[in-house]
Amino acid sequence: MSSTQGARERARIEVTAAIKDEARRQLAADGAAKLSLRAVARELGMVSSALYRYFPSRDALLTALIVDAYDAVGEAAEAAHAATEGAAPAERWVAVCGAARAWALAHPHEYALIYGSPVPGYTAPRDTVGPASRVGLLLISLARDAQHGAGLAVPRLSEAVRPEAERLAADLAPDLPPATAVALAAAWSQLFGLISFEVFGQFNRIVEDRAAFFTQATAQLAHTVGLVTPQAR
Repeated sequence: MSSTQGARERARIEVTAAIKDEARRQLAADGAAKLSLRAVARELGMVSSALYRYFPSRDALLTALIVDAYDAVGEAAEAAHAATEGAAPAERWVAVCGAARAWALAHPHEYALIYGSPVPGYTAPRDTVGPASRVGLLLISLARDAQHGAGLAVPRLSEAVRPEAERLAADLAPDLPPATAVALAAAWSQLFGLISFEVFGQFNRIVEDRAAFFTQATAQLAHTVGLVTPQAR
């Protein structure tokens, strides 16, 4: 790459970052539904036609922000996973969940973009699927670790849900029991339900010590999935 090409690429990276930063500021101020490329361009002192060279539409910019947000919470969870290497899967589960919560509390508007109300007129493309899966894949990996190590207590499964359980297992974790796949899907939804209740204020005047409450609740989720310590076995 020539020095001229390198300078152009650096400039493009810097302008792209500035556009995203301004878009995030507008998200915090006005919400995703009111995000406007023209408004972003105006605040950056750009003509809108120049901004379109970076993001051809509002939806393209939204997608970039959504991918960044999913990647950020995924990276936080993965860092907690790496930092607890060697601990029991149940302990690592609580750490991973806690990292997702900490990121959400530190970035409430970005969290709202990915776990809040859908943006009118926007349909997320498949580009978002991989980043959105990062936390869930970590939780699945912890169930695998338990199965191969400390032990995995397989939950009970009603016959009514068995076909769906087998489909979930085939799609998400063919090496895990169908009952575990169902429990993982439920725990994943409950994890982000807990986080959303805190971020969006539903715990106000109800739960005071939210950190302790969250730790207890996510430890219970690990139990429902079947993660057990050697002592518990």
